[in-house]
Amino acid sequence: MSLVRIIEALLFSAQKPLSIREVATAIRGAEDELSPNEFSRVREAEVAAALEQLKIEYVEQQRAFQLVEKAEGWQLATDTQYAQWVRQLFPAAKPARLSAPALETLAIIAYRQPITRSDVEAVRGVNIDGVLQTLMERGLVKIAGRAEIPGRPLLYETTHFFLDHFGLRNLEELPNVEELRKRNLPVARPVAGIGDAGQAGSPTRATTPQGRGD
Repeated sequence: MSLVRIIEALLFSAQKPLSIREVATAIRGAEDELSPNEFSRVREAEVAAALEQLKIEYVEQQRAFQLVEKAEGWQLATDTQYAQWVRQLFPAAKPARLSAPALETLAIIAYRQPITRSDVEAVRGVNIDGVLQTLMERGLVKIAGRAEIPGRPLLYETTHFFLDHFGLRNLEELPNVEELRKRNLPVARPVAGIGDAGQAGSPTRATTPQGRGD
């Protein structure tokens, strides 16, 4: 019995990604009168090291699956080179691909989140109501609250599903993230006397928390 093999069993049985904390909690909580739990005091650092060891082991052994780290934790997944065969087990229709306007809008939100609809429109130069609705229906974008400016327009940000869909552990893994976040982009001009800027035709400028915007 080894820590690595226990973790392997947990990952194999899990229905979702497991965080290091969840793995450690499961291991420490295992009680059996017939078999004492020799890992009842395992530390999260030990779990993290064992996960890395397991990940390397699968690569070296050229297994048909991998251990991947996602935004929500670690998970076993089929190696992508076997996708064309594994896909035969899941013949469901492929989801429609995002259009170019949707991808452009998603990119702006991802790099400048949280951001208002009107500020995204200032960059793209077109109305994004339909595109924004599509991104929200796909679970890629969500409402993050309201900007603390007149009219209190809605703010939008990406979701955990966005990270999972694009194979990212966090937003810092976006390509050229620091360079693009610092680049000056057009913003909507405030319009006094207009109601909720979350509605069409009422642009306002968003306020962005430090470290997340320009």
